[in-house]
Amino acid sequence: MDKLRACIIGTGGIAHCHADGYVAQKDRVDLAACCDIDFEKAKRFAAEYGIPRVYASAAEMFAAEKLDIASVTTWNSAHKECTIAALDAGCDVICEKPMAMNAAEALEMRDAAVRNGKLLQIGFVRRFGDDAKTLMEMREAGRLGDVYFGEVKYLRRDGCPGGWFKDKAFAGGGPLIDLGVHIIDLARYLAGSPVPVSAYGVTYNNLGPNRAKGGASAWSAPDLKEHPFNVEDMASAMIKFDNGFSLVVSTSFNLNIPGDLVEVNVYGTKAGAHIGGETALYTDLGGSFINAELQGNSKFDFHGAFKNEMKGFVDAVLGVSPCIATADDGVYLMKIIDAIYRSAEIGDSVAID
Repeated sequence: MDKLRACIIGTGGIAHCHADGYVAQKDRVDLAACCDIDFEKAKRFAAEYGIPRVYASAAEMFAAEKLDIASVTTWNSAHKECTIAALDAGCDVICEKPMAMNAAEALEMRDAAVRNGKLLQIGFVRRFGDDAKTLMEMREAGRLGDVYFGEVKYLRRDGCPGGWFKDKAFAGGGPLIDLGVHIIDLARYLAGSPVPVSAYGVTYNNLGPNRAKGGASAWSAPDLKEHPFNVEDMASAMIKFDNGFSLVVSTSFNLNIPGDLVEVNVYGTKAGAHIGGETALYTDLGGSFINAELQGNSKFDFHGAFKNEMKGFVDAVLGVSPCIATADDGVYLMKIIDAIYRSAEIGDSVAID
């Protein structure tokens, strides 16, 4: 079998996770080209991974190369343009989360995939963690019963990544669109992928970045130019779904809490499930309440999940297994994000079409 010729569009931090995932599959994938508007950065990236050809734009790369698969790892505002360019060039694509700046852009991207008969996978890496895999097996075996409620949190005390992440024109928003997409999508996935029907949300812009020493330096991203901090500090919402499932979400870059917190909880008629520092089930057995911490490979490993995700993408392209993070999943997520931001703006619940 000929190897798939892969390219990476955008060579920032997350691009390394995609490149590592391709390198781990060198028997099936040839990492053939990369591009970035910062050409010097692209050259350094190419040298690190032994990528033979480097370009300053996606248009230039697709004009010169015949490629099979593409990773879109740019800032959010370029996702639509670069994804559609790759699909139109005949590539199957994995696009980093969030899928786009809004649902309208996401629909354009999905339509381009359909028009070209190509796969568009969205980078919901939390679906590929060992914790999610374990709990999905539990849910599919009926261990959770009917999942009807969830609570998810992705909170940072002082954790804006800096750079373009703090600029709404490039990011589309703050912690909701950056961090919230991970936990909202994971909860929806564990609940059986119901369709969202409404959302009520609030956002706050009270604290701002760099309030004290020892905060966000670990998250800082380089600036190509000066970016303003004009995204929300914190967002919270209640989302309702067509099957009766409801979800409460809270996300923050800046919040007066003891420390950072990431957790996903879903509650069913037979058991509740928790993903956080550990993966656990809460149920009853023989007339007693049971708290069961799952053993084995049941926790989230960042690098392992990305390798699983990239393997899943290549498997789906080759027809080995179905895609588990589809363009439709991305569209639903962007509709949820749009509705929460709109609800926060008008102070009322917003229906999701």
